[in-house]
Amino acid sequence: MVSTILQCDKPVICRVNGIRVGGGQEIGMACDFSIASDLALFSQAGPKHGSAPDGGTTDFLPVYVGVERAMYSGTLCETWSAHRFYWLGGLTQIVPVLKVDGRWTANPLVVTDRVLDEYGRLVLGEWKTGQAREDGKLLLGKGTIDLSLLDDAIEQMCTKLLYTMPDCLIKTIESLRKHKLVNWDKNRESNRAWLSLNMMTEANAGFRAFHYGTKDEREVDFVRLRQRLAQGARWNEELIREIAPWVVQPATTI
Repeated sequence: MVSTILQCDKPVICRVNGIRVGGGQEIGMACDFSIASDLALFSQAGPKHGSAPDGGTTDFLPVYVGVERAMYSGTLCETWSAHRFYWLGGLTQIVPVLKVDGRWTANPLVVTDRVLDEYGRLVLGEWKTGQAREDGKLLLGKGTIDLSLLDDAIEQMCTKLLYTMPDCLIKTIESLRKHKLVNWDKNRESNRAWLSLNMMTEANAGFRAFHYGTKDEREVDFVRLRQRLAQGARWNEELIREIAPWVVQPATTI
């Protein structure tokens, strides 16, 4: 799918509404443009759930946001808001989709009224905490979702692209895509093979934990896993059950 997007002879726009996490984030970054609801979420999930973001993130994300921010996202899997990802250069455009009392309202769960804190650190797009977050949840609950601005933004982008020379447009897109393709073409076969082999070990444990775990506990016991591997434990059903978050271990395997 990613290769098909990167080889498409027309501009590809990713319309984002909801969560763009893991493979969805990778598919989105393969596209040429991303236009998002400002309530959308962006993240990786691999190292938390038994995989590595080798379906595109390790190739594309450093191009978008720089190596250190890509390293932070890829390893820790913390969620970026649409405002933060837009500021970092990962999105073409964001639009509000929440209406409160008939007025468009920016995502009330994130900081949108200032760029830096008193120490000069970036806070735009950071998740609110404490009472500010609770107030944001109340405001979100009072509002309604209207995607008309998101649809309008997509149409406007298509119209802007329409008013260009077709051959020059696709040549420009193909040339700019090479910054992503140079890494993708170099790594895709070996990454695919590694991901397949990984299904026998960490992915087997992590995917099952995500599937069978509770809403609040969907990850393996990472500390116990590291301890057992240091003790020489082998990957088998017994180890997977030992580190699993579920109470009644299912008999089925992936």
